[in-house]
Order: sequence, then C-alpha cells, then structure tokens
Amino acid sequence: MIKNILNLGDAALYCDFGKDVNKEINTQVIRYFKSIRKQNIEGINNLTPSYNKLIISFDLRKTNFKKLKSLVENLKVNKNDNLENKKVEIPVCIEENFSLDIKRLEEKLKISREKIYENFFKKKFFCYMTGFIAGMPFLGDLDNNMRVKRLETPRVKVPKGSVGLTEQFANIYTFESPGGWNIIGNTPLNIFDNSKETEPNLINPGDTIIFKRITIDQYHKYDE
Repeated sequence: MIKNILNLGDAALYCDFGKDVNKEINTQVIRYFKSIRKQNIEGINNLTPSYNKLIISFDLRKTNFKKLKSLVENLKVNKNDNLENKKVEIPVCIEENFSLDIKRLEEKLKISREKIYENFFKKKFFCYMTGFIAGMPFLGDLDNNMRVKRLETPRVKVPKGSVGLTEQFANIYTFESPGGWNIIGNTPLNIFDNSKETEPNLINPGDTIIFKRITIDQYHKYDE
C-alpha cells in the first residue's frame, strides 16, 4: 500500500511504500508497477521500481504531478492477486578462479564453504528489483547465517557473470564493472541482452530464481 506520493524534481512522482525491505512490501511495489505499465497512461515515460519505492517519470508537456497523483491514488490494484512471474534457473560454476571471496566468507560467516554452497543452492530467491548496472538483479532473501557485509575495498573490475552476496541479497553482474559484493561463482548465461529491445532482462522483478551448480566443462559448453 502506498503510504505517500511526493514530487521528485519537476517531472517525477516518488511513491513511498514504507521503510522496510521485505518481500511483502516489494510485491506491492511490483503490482503497482505492472498495473501502471498496463494502463499505458499518457505522459509517463519511465517506471523505476526499487525495494520499497516506485518512481514514475513523466513528460511535462503531456501531463503533470497533480493529474498523475490522482490517477495512481485511484488505480484499482488487487493486492491479493498472485504476480504473473516466472521461475528462472541460473547455472553457476564455483571453480576456484570464479569463487573469488569464498575464503573470506568462510572466515566472516564461520561456516565451511561446503555449507555456504549447500545453503546457497537450495535457496529459492525472489527478484526485488534490477538496477545499478543494466539488468543486474537484486535477489532476496538470504538466511541470517549467510549475511555478510560488502568488501572493505571494492574491486575495480568484477567479471561479467559473477554471482555475489551482500547482506540479505544475492546478485549477478551483468557487465564487467566495479563492485564490492562477495563473489562465490560465475554464470555463463547472458543475464542482460541489449540486442533485445522489448525484453532485454532474463530476470525481472517478481521472478523466482534458483541457482544450479555446474562443472567447468558444463560452463564452457555454453560458449559453443
């Protein structure tokens, strides 16, 4: 449920769903996001969902804050409907050259790497949002015994496809970029494909993600 709608600059609405970060609140954000997108409302040029916020950008030549605020407040969103999401299986290789921070995680979490990977691969993840770099999914929620802070010194370059953990989330680096997440493996899949104009993201908010362990030989077969 939206708690407040505010102006964000001259041409955006800031829809606030609360301070908590959890699946229930994020599900409401996604429901509003999908409902507004389906309405094809004149003047809206971008929708940006996050953990507990939704930013609606608009064209001042076609609409205004007051009009859009009224539309959003009166939008009929069934808050009990199940989201039409998909299940996505992501193969991950955990060979030594891919699992860059597994030793650090053993020390910080005080559990063995075997247990870390057992916990990780049996978990079903929920995509809260995508962002930071194009298509990067933020996937929750890790169990409390798997939560750890970012690296004290972020890497200048994190390889594309790296799978990382930080606090309650897992993520996948869709491009090589700087980053401070704890890297435990790498996927050969292309999570974001900018050659696809309509649906470049393999993973979208609301999707359920399962990670599957693969060997290095299986990893390289994806390149064939």
